[in-house]
Amino acid sequence: MKSKMNQLFEDLKINHAHIHVLYKYNGMENYIKQVLGYIQDGIAVGDYVILIENARIYPMIYKELITQFTKEQMKFVHHVNSLDFYCSSGSYHPPSIADYFSKMVQPYVENKISFRAWAHVEWATMEEPLHLIEDLEKIVDEAVNLLSFPLICAYEGKKMPDYLKMSLMETHPYVLMEDDFIVSEQYKLSNMAK
Repeated sequence: MKSKMNQLFEDLKINHAHIHVLYKYNGMENYIKQVLGYIQDGIAVGDYVILIENARIYPMIYKELITQFTKEQMKFVHHVNSLDFYCSSGSYHPPSIADYFSKMVQPYVENKISFRAWAHVEWATMEEPLHLIEDLEKIVDEAVNLLSFPLICAYEGKKMPDYLKMSLMETHPYVLMEDDFIVSEQYKLSNMAK
């Protein structure tokens, strides 16, 4: 039986829609449940899963995964340390992050290997220039549209200022609400992706 998420992804792929999803999570238990479900769904349909996650949370996820999957199935999960990913240039620099991501997915794209990605987006303080997150999300939305792969961007809901919430609704066509998806009415397809 297909999960609700995989059914949505299949429907969207048939309609050539791109699958860039915002997940505003509340609580670590809910977060881990969703990321595990996403990985399980990916492996079930033969997708490789790129998991961009921090070094503090990944061991909790890994501990659950190894109880559910064989060593062979675990080869479908590719963990990327989120600190290395977001700060590959020494700071949070959207063009460098986009370049890092492009290089990371290039083998999948070139070899026509089905993949999906999950990116846990965190930042140290609210003093960070939040417009950089918006800049990155616009770049990522274009990549998702161009390469046609599912991507969920996870943000902790209670740490998101209103400006960021609105910006993220404008850069993600879909929003994951614990057990359901909604269409973002604020979504704006970037000029480059049209």
